[in-house]
Amino acid sequence: MDGIPLHDDLLAGMRDVSPLMLGIVPFALVAGIAAVDAGLGLAEAVGMSVIVFAGASQLAALDLIGSSAPLAVVIGTAVVINLRMMMYSASIAPHFARYARGIRAGLAYFLTDQAYALSVAEFSGNDDRSRWRYYLGAAASLWIVWQIGTVVGVVVGAGVPDAWGLTFAVPLVFLALLVPAMKDRPTTAAGVAGGAVAVAAAGLPLNLGLLAGAVTGILVGLLTEARER
Repeated sequence: MDGIPLHDDLLAGMRDVSPLMLGIVPFALVAGIAAVDAGLGLAEAVGMSVIVFAGASQLAALDLIGSSAPLAVVIGTAVVINLRMMMYSASIAPHFARYARGIRAGLAYFLTDQAYALSVAEFSGNDDRSRWRYYLGAAASLWIVWQIGTVVGVVVGAGVPDAWGLTFAVPLVFLALLVPAMKDRPTTAAGVAGGAVAVAAAGLPLNLGLLAGAVTGILVGLLTEARER
């Protein structure tokens, strides 16, 4: 870990993740607006964004908090939505195996869908790339933009007219992540089943339809993968 700031590999990660910021910025703004709608103040919203740092889970949790859902439901929904991070971790861990445990723990904090996808793709095609530098260049850039976007959303986002349709950026971001991920039968089955159940169960109280869709998607994906073995 003796690299210098702005190493070429660090810059490469920053460069490769920059096109994705077009989707992350409105997503972060929506997270800030959702925090205001849920009754959170600036410090609480920023604290949640820093500690959790998981867009989908944050939005789901904020919606539940705004609906006065029980804490167990809020936490359970966030955990289920973020279960995919366990699979990401298992997949990317071999690339960081030579680093100390403390370093790996720090890198794990920054793990996101985008950072994972970019890093794994880069590592598979470029053996000379510094793993931690490239990953941190992409992941830390996302973190910084997310925190700034959240603050802006809290401070000024609540005044954005509904006619601008800013909240529509959320499903667009999820679709942009979902479609490329549906690359085989298990992932496609998981996406279709989870989405169908979430839509069908949208009327359930406490936003449990989202939790039901997430659990269904995971189970269907696992069962489909098991049948193919």
